[in-house]
Amino acid sequence: MWQQHMLQLRSRQRGFHLITDEVETALAHMPLVSVGLLHLQLQHTSASLTINENADPTVRQDFEAWFNHNVSEDTRYFRHTYEGPDDMPAHIKSSLLGTSLILPITNGRLALGTWQGIYLGEHRDHGGSRKLLLTLQGE
Repeated sequence: MWQQHMLQLRSRQRGFHLITDEVETALAHMPLVSVGLLHLQLQHTSASLTINENADPTVRQDFEAWFNHNVSEDTRYFRHTYEGPDDMPAHIKSSLLGTSLILPITNGRLALGTWQGIYLGEHRDHGGSRKLLLTLQGE
């Protein structure tokens, strides 16, 4: 069985944001599978997805600080700056983390570890709403 659902994520400020609850809510509206895989595809090139600590918000703050330090907006050799100084750095951050995840499903729920959550990395100052395509495969 295969099923797809498009999830429209609200606009968020720059940084790393837990979106696990939104993905779980969308998954609850899809057919129940006892075992399966959920593929998440963020349909943007200036944001990213990753899994990490879901309890302490300082982890997300440290992620943002590290990425901003290592992919600086004042890098003079970037040529792709049509949409502002955060444009090319956002593309690099997106490529470093990626735009897709494959997650196990058990009894209709995400089978994440106790302290794991899904992060949306918003790498633009004004990225806007984001589209997340969920593709469920299972039985």
